[in-house]
Amino acid sequence: MSPEPTPPEAPGTPPARSFVPAWLRRPPVVIAAVALALLGWQWIETRARLSDVQEELTRRLSEGDAVATAARMQAKQAQEDLQALQAKVAALDAKLGETQGQQVALEAMYQELSRSRDERVLAEVEQAVTIAAQQLQLAGNVEAALIALQSADARLARASNPRLLDLRKVLARDIARLKALPAADVPGIALKLESVAVGVDAMPLAFEQRPKSETPAKPSRSPADLSFWQSLARDIWNDTKQLVRIERIDAPEPGLLSPSQSFFLRENLKLRLVNARLALLSRDARSFKEDVSQSRAWLERYFDASSKPVQAALATLKSLSAIDMVNEMPSLDETLNTLRNYKLAQEKK
Repeated sequence: MSPEPTPPEAPGTPPARSFVPAWLRRPPVVIAAVALALLGWQWIETRARLSDVQEELTRRLSEGDAVATAARMQAKQAQEDLQALQAKVAALDAKLGETQGQQVALEAMYQELSRSRDERVLAEVEQAVTIAAQQLQLAGNVEAALIALQSADARLARASNPRLLDLRKVLARDIARLKALPAADVPGIALKLESVAVGVDAMPLAFEQRPKSETPAKPSRSPADLSFWQSLARDIWNDTKQLVRIERIDAPEPGLLSPSQSFFLRENLKLRLVNARLALLSRDARSFKEDVSQSRAWLERYFDASSKPVQAALATLKSLSAIDMVNEMPSLDETLNTLRNYKLAQEKK
């Protein structure tokens, strides 16, 4: 029997159903879905980054507020120190004005003295002794006081008056007392302190120090005597040694300072040196030694001790700290009283 013929498909019959979703058969829809997924991922990542940036910004703002608060406190302390210094300078100016007034009064007194030879001699001696007393009490200048007393003694010696021998004995006693005092060059010490204070801004800080570069050792053989591999090995070894550097630190590593802290450190060091200078002029040995010692300690702790300016400043402060100053200058009131009593006795005759 012959096979039965396959019946033809009827027109309008739908094709066989495919298992691929309809939206996958449309490329624009697929592209839009992928783009939408990428945009979502990008939005999520952007939100995460913005959150991190906000946290970092908040942290830095808090650190900046802390630094600003510390700077304001240091500025307030500096202003208080400046006010104290201004008060001390005003007191010194008042003493200087008083000294100038006394000088004018002494000159007027000198012009109004009697023509008597003895009275003129006594006036000159009194003026010299008064100048010596002012130099001792205001400036602490022992050398100037000695010169004034010696000039007064020389004036009495030129008068050749036996009645003035008692005055010469009193002056000789004062001259011996001043010569026995330890000599201190007050103007020279003040100039040294000023030179150190002027050079503070140029001194490098300790944390700015850079490791010293080692000079390469001279090769024992010339490059011409080395083979290519030996020369290459030597170059590689020299480059490798530059990657790691070992340095011995004998002292604790100094802390890092911000620019504002470095500025206030230098300004406080200058104030310490100015205080030492004022203590020197006021003959305050304890304050002078404390300020010099504190300035020296700051230089050793915060500044680069291997720098020549710092070494010179440390040497200067070390020499100044060893100076023996006299806390209290001897008074010449007894000599002045003796001189005035002698003048009164001369006027009654």
